[in-house]
Amino acid sequence: MLRRMSGLRARLADLAQLPSSYWFLWLGTIINRLGGFVIPFLTLYLTSRRGISVGQAGLIVALFGAGSFAAQLAGGELADRLGRRPVLLLSLLGAPPLMLALGLAENLVLIAGLTAALGLFTDLYRPAANAAIADLVPASSRMRAFAYMYWAINLGAALAPIAAGFVADINYLLLFIGDAITTLIYGLIVLSKIPETQPAHAMHAARSPLTDRVRQLGREPILLALALLALISGLVYMQGLVTLPLDMRLHGLGPSAYGFTAATNGIVIVLLTFLLSHLIARWAPFRAMALGALLFGLGFGLNAWAASLPAYVVGVVIWTLGEIIGAAVAPTIIANLAPVELRGLYQGIYGAAWGLSFFIGPLLGSWIFERYSPDALWLSCAVLGGLLAMAYLALSARAQLALARDRRDEAMPHPAADDVPVS
Repeated sequence: MLRRMSGLRARLADLAQLPSSYWFLWLGTIINRLGGFVIPFLTLYLTSRRGISVGQAGLIVALFGAGSFAAQLAGGELADRLGRRPVLLLSLLGAPPLMLALGLAENLVLIAGLTAALGLFTDLYRPAANAAIADLVPASSRMRAFAYMYWAINLGAALAPIAAGFVADINYLLLFIGDAITTLIYGLIVLSKIPETQPAHAMHAARSPLTDRVRQLGREPILLALALLALISGLVYMQGLVTLPLDMRLHGLGPSAYGFTAATNGIVIVLLTFLLSHLIARWAPFRAMALGALLFGLGFGLNAWAASLPAYVVGVVIWTLGEIIGAAVAPTIIANLAPVELRGLYQGIYGAAWGLSFFIGPLLGSWIFERYSPDALWLSCAVLGGLLAMAYLALSARAQLALARDRRDEAMPHPAADDVPVS
């Protein structure tokens, strides 16, 4: 009992070390995600209430994804040039009116344009929020900070569809109103409680010509490699949203069974993120990413042998553990790797790689599923997980060499000298 109390006090002390501005970002994230009603139901809304065909609805939803992809790159660059707070406010105060306009629009062209704009404004804040966490939280605590933020995102994502289902039965317009209100509340929290976090010298340095900043990115191969690995990870992850329900249907498991497996993902994240974050913080980051990739590949690969609901659930639990590790560690590596004047852009590039996977993943996964076989798809996911693990271990060795080089070059201090090593 005393040991448990001591452990609880240690965890509470860890929480208390995070600054208040971080916790307001965390609170705003929960509120915003609890009201994330529209996107999960957008296809159903367009087909049932606006009379749009399934093909047209799919194209419109893809436009939201295109806006989201552009938002990661633009949001990261703007977060460095303008500051974190202006980009947060632009996104969180700009999205609500677009959300309401989309709920009222009837013209197909207008709906398409508003959906793309909504994708842009909805996700514009993400690189700025991650950069703000890097500004606010000491390097030694960032892994836990990103893990707690991921927990907040998934708590809202797990509960929002349930509430949205009841709201949609009353009136679809209420989905748009509720989503707009919760996003606005987050914006008001930023407006009243969160100051600018970017150091003044970093903002000045970030206003160099864009070509110079792009050339600087080219001199950071680890970032580009991480973005490529994130793209590959996203291709695997998307199969849980696109081809997994198709595979389950082949074994006589319908939508309710898939809904249960999808809910398992959120439940595991909510229950285990806080516990795992304390363990992960003790591990070398790239080696943790390698373990996460192995779990990712194993969890999806097991679907090749799954034929019952419990078997599918076991696979989901395994790859969700890998997802938790990656969600805590990857943004921490990016934050520790980035010079302070490039923190937003680094986070934006990494986020854009995930966004691109949301385009490619459904197309590639469904093609393998239909052209070859479901088993070929799941075994490919397992192989990719193993290759990702080896790549992360190789990057760990490269990061160690870079760290040794920087220590030898004492005449040129690193722009992010307050950060811990990323290997």
